[in-house]
Amino acid sequence: MVEPEETPELVDQPQTTDILQVDAQTINAQLVRMRQSSAGEVAADEVSMQQSAAGRMSADKVTLHQSAAGFIKADHVSLNQASAGLVNAGEFLSQESSTGFVRAQKASVSGYTGAVLAGSADIQHGLVGLVAGRDVHLEEARTVFLLARTVYGNVTTLMDKRSALIAGLVGGLFAGLMLLLGRMLFGRK
Repeated sequence: MVEPEETPELVDQPQTTDILQVDAQTINAQLVRMRQSSAGEVAADEVSMQQSAAGRMSADKVTLHQSAAGFIKADHVSLNQASAGLVNAGEFLSQESSTGFVRAQKASVSGYTGAVLAGSADIQHGLVGLVAGRDVHLEEARTVFLLARTVYGNVTTLMDKRSALIAGLVGGLFAGLMLLLGRMLFGRK
């Protein structure tokens, strides 16, 4: 009787997926490197993208260079000349990039961002719609709304108390006139 050879135990080797000019639906691996490719969903320990796009990403570490992503959930996210829709991260770094919404413990932004919600935010040479955080450090930054316990640096806030009051009064006046006009034109007699 011939005994089958024993197979050696699998060695815990990292699974690496290198993708070049490929369109994929789902990618699952420990390390994903994408170049000039696209994917619907990426799940990995580490993701590196260059001139690529992904719909959803879930990873420990994400690095994007001249790439785009819809949703990123990761411990560490780094964007360089990239774009992201929604980012949920422990640490977030954005250099010359655009982002819709960032939620992070620590965020460093240079570029255009819709909203930053962070424990500690560092905005350098950027334009941000809303910044909310405990400690906010700003250097040559512009914001529309700024909510912070402590603010360090030079910032230009486009919506101060006076302009917020004027915007509220004008908005209320416009809404009241529209309701009055609607009631006069379409009201029951």
